[in-house]
This record gives sequence, structure tokens and C-alpha cells, in this order.
Amino acid sequence: MTALEFLVLALAGTVAGSPSLFLRGVSPDNTCGTTGNGGNPSAYTCPADLPCCSVNGWCGSTGDYCLTSNGCQAGFGTCEQDGNPPTGSSDDGNSGTGLCGPDNGNVLRNNPSIVRTKLGQVEYGGPGVYSCVNPGDVALTYDDGPASYTNDLLDLLKKYNAKATFMITGNNNAKGEIDDAAFPWVSTIKRMYADGHQIASHTWSHADLCKITSAQRRDEMYKLEMAIRNIIGVIPTYMRPPYSSCTAECGCEDDMKALGYSIIYFDLDTADYLHDSPTEIQQSKDIVDQSISAKPATTDNFLVIGHDIHQQTVYNLTEYMLQKFQGKKMVTVGECLGDPRANWYRADARTTLG
Repeated sequence: MTALEFLVLALAGTVAGSPSLFLRGVSPDNTCGTTGNGGNPSAYTCPADLPCCSVNGWCGSTGDYCLTSNGCQAGFGTCEQDGNPPTGSSDDGNSGTGLCGPDNGNVLRNNPSIVRTKLGQVEYGGPGVYSCVNPGDVALTYDDGPASYTNDLLDLLKKYNAKATFMITGNNNAKGEIDDAAFPWVSTIKRMYADGHQIASHTWSHADLCKITSAQRRDEMYKLEMAIRNIIGVIPTYMRPPYSSCTAECGCEDDMKALGYSIIYFDLDTADYLHDSPTEIQQSKDIVDQSISAKPATTDNFLVIGHDIHQQTVYNLTEYMLQKFQGKKMVTVGECLGDPRANWYRADARTTLG
């Protein structure tokens, strides 16, 4: 094979054991790889002094960045097998698994060292929870926030003396990291907590948990835990998988059990994400009406999913539901499962339950 023929095959990605070649620039900001700045196959590679690209897209030279077992991205730098990992400290506040430094407790942002004892009777991991247990309870849940509409939603819930559960993401839809003071989310989440709503996990970046590795699943959970800890001092024990994707086959159920999470689904899907316009939101209202009509009086409870990132959900559908469910008890998921508030959260070594 001539050199030219080899180059053509390599560019086509057909050389056995070799990734396709791309014109990749050296990182100007220590981000790299498919999860770093750019998030595409031609994203940045790492410079010689920080040669390893971590699973989360940061360049570095310690084991957090370089070990293949930690998810080092070989296509964007050098990686090392387990054994004697390099050691060192961060110069820029970033570690291979997140942020570190005094603003983050001088630990990795997604430090997995929290004691995860079993709290309460709601199952951890497993096939998940789809319905409430108490007749007459309605648990409204909102995924993907906080968002620009969330404070208005909190006002509305307060008006009706209703509680809800917020399945929070850490950084998706270009909203910025929830514990970054440059964004308004810290005060919004503190208000949720102070108003008596339940805060639960919806992962850091809204990743499909069955399409990533076990290490990446844990990282998605750890990152959000530490961000929520930075805001309200505790971490949740309830979670909802993005896309309802968390099976035994992919290992997600066991990972959530090991991390101490109850997996929460729903039995009333408003499909609000499909009908976010004034002319279409009636279809979500019809779904609510049909669900109410179909429920027998003996199991007259509902675990409802909506999204506070959608305008029509906040300013139209939610009040409609609150009016339709008048006479029922509007509660958090924990309450509708008979689980005391003390079990909804756990502390790490530096915090006490609030």
C-alpha cells in the first residue's frame, strides 16, 4: 500500500483499529473531545503539557484525566491504563471529573465519597415507581428546569397551596450551570426548597443513561449532586431518568441502587412537550381529562409529568390541572409515596439536613 492509499483509507476511517482522522486544533481553553468545547468529532485535542482528555472534556495530566478506566478520550489526547496513575494538582480549578478549589469545598465537584445508607421504604434502583400509593393524592412533577418560567410557576403553586416535585438538570438547553452565580438558578432552587417543594435529580446534562457507560452514569449523578449540595446543602435521593431510559439490561437500575436513588416515572403523561403552543395545549388538557375519567375512585391518585421549560405548561396547563384536581391533595412525590421528608435528601460529610 502506498502512503497516499493509506492516507485515503485512514481519512475514511477504515483502517482497522484506527479512528477517522480529522483536522483538530490544539485546545486554547483546556476543553477537549466530544464533551468539551465544540462537542463534535473535530473538537480540540490537548496540548503537550496537559496531554490527556478526560471523560468530561478537560485537558490534564493526572489520573482523573488520563486513566482509561476514568473514561479518558483517546481520540483527543493520550491515555494510560490503570496501574501507577500520574499525580498532581489543578492550576485552573478543573479536575478530570469536574470543578475543584475553595468554591467547591476543595474537593472534586462530583466527589463520590458520600455515605449512601438506605433511607425509608421506597425502593432504590429496580424497575422504578409509576404511581402514588395514597388515594386522592396528586403529585405534579416538572422535568428539565429550572428555566425562565419557573419562578412564575412557583407563584402559581403558592396561590393554590400546592406542592410539586422538580426533576432538575444541571446544565442543559444552554442555561448554564445551576450553581454558577452568574445565572439566576441558585435563588430559584433555594426558593423551591424553602417553599416545601421536593427537589430531585434529572441528571447533569439530560443524558440517556442507557447510552453511556456506568462510569459516565455515575458522573452525571455526582455532578448534579454536588451542584445541588452547593445550593441547598443536601443531595436528593429521588431521580427521574431522561427519556425514561434506565433499564436492568443496560446496568442503570443497579447503578441507581448503588447510588441510593429511587427511580420515579409517572402514570399521567401530559405530553406537554408536544403541544407547547396556544392552539395545541388543549391536547394536553384533553389527556388530563381522559386520565381523570379513566381512574376508579379506589385508586384516584396521579403521578403527573410536565416540563417547566415550556411556556404553555407554566402559564396555561398547570392552572388547568390545579383547577381540575380541586378537592385532591397536591403533594410531592415523596408525600404521595408515604415517605417522610427526612428521606428525600441525604447529607455529605460537610452538611446537615435542612
